[in-house]
Amino acid sequence: MNTYEEALDWILSRLQFGMKPGLDRMKWMMEKLGSPEKDLKVIHVGGTNGKGSTVTYIRSILNEAGYSVGTFTSPAIESFNERISLNGIPISNSEMMDLVNIIKPLVEELAETELGPLTEFEVITTMAIYYFSKVNPVDYTVFEVGLGGRLDSTNILEPILTVITNIGLDHVNILGDTVEKIAFEKAGIIKKNIPLITAVEQYGALTVIEEKAEKMNSIMYVLGRDFQVGENHSIETGESFCFSVKDRTLKDLEIGMIGYHQTKNASLAVMVSVLLDIDEAFVRRGLLNAMWPGRMEIVQKNPLILVDGAHNPEGVEALVKAINKRYSTKKKKVLFAALRDKELTKMFVELRKLEADFYFTQFQSPRIESAAKLAELSKVENGTAYADWKPILTDLIKGLNNNEMLIICGSLYFLAEIKPFLKNIIS
Repeated sequence: MNTYEEALDWILSRLQFGMKPGLDRMKWMMEKLGSPEKDLKVIHVGGTNGKGSTVTYIRSILNEAGYSVGTFTSPAIESFNERISLNGIPISNSEMMDLVNIIKPLVEELAETELGPLTEFEVITTMAIYYFSKVNPVDYTVFEVGLGGRLDSTNILEPILTVITNIGLDHVNILGDTVEKIAFEKAGIIKKNIPLITAVEQYGALTVIEEKAEKMNSIMYVLGRDFQVGENHSIETGESFCFSVKDRTLKDLEIGMIGYHQTKNASLAVMVSVLLDIDEAFVRRGLLNAMWPGRMEIVQKNPLILVDGAHNPEGVEALVKAINKRYSTKKKKVLFAALRDKELTKMFVELRKLEADFYFTQFQSPRIESAAKLAELSKVENGTAYADWKPILTDLIKGLNNNEMLIICGSLYFLAEIKPFLKNIIS
């Protein structure tokens, strides 16, 4: 590969192989590369919602404490390279190209074996592990699980801490149609003798996770039982809350992300900092400075435009609660697009709790649900469908008044497609 564009095209060409759960291909790659996964000090973050935000809180706190931190996240929102970032900064195009040139011959060799070809996500996971181990070694890495956990390619890692944010009904066609079945897959990242921090609430799901933690001799810290979040209130710049564990209390912690659910995600990061013995001053600054694109992100203040990757029922519920609490006096307009394999009917039950004008659209994806079908499924009387999102988004922004707000939500892949367009039209 002689250019970044060639390297990126090669990575994306791996999408043709879809999702292939299992760790045998990753084990083969790690052995060929000299077991780079063994060099990393990993915090492994799984769960249904809030993984990316939690990764960001952890990274920001560790950065404030003076540590270098590599992160692996997905999907990309603003640039593909952000999936592999060092101290919050995406790796360079040249580094991405060099990584492809290192692993591509091995990927081609693997394809000729009975294990078959590596998927796009497996390729990126391998690149991240190799980069943080061999190319640019770091003090800590924080890896976000891609899908599920038990058979996810990141589960090749041996972490120092494991985090499971929550359990919700997402990817039910792959992970199962109950919270217990999904919890079983998520609990697959729990490792022997490695502490687990979680915000899982449902009794059935928590029971599954507790059983796995006990089997693995993993000390478990549960939000609401072993550590607490309280005194939450919204402030102009985000949220404020209190964190407590045993005889330790941190009052008036502030985050710059919107929504009560974000205080739960932040509390997981604070619990990580407690176990790593990070000073309180670093925790406070890290939380305040942490930002994650596409999560109730305000892209324009006046008139107000907010984007959020609410792509499952739990995500939509959190979005609606935050909007109704914080912006109750504003007239609302919603532009929504989603994938057809999501729990759309349940998502619309939550979305209809917003008093708003709804605009349904679609974007480039083989899994997309059409705008017309979304409008039909939504069961809202004031909903309209637009197959092309650019004209309607342009009109909505141009016609937005100061007493109104535009909420752009749904699939994270939708946000990734519109973000560059938004930057141009708003600026």
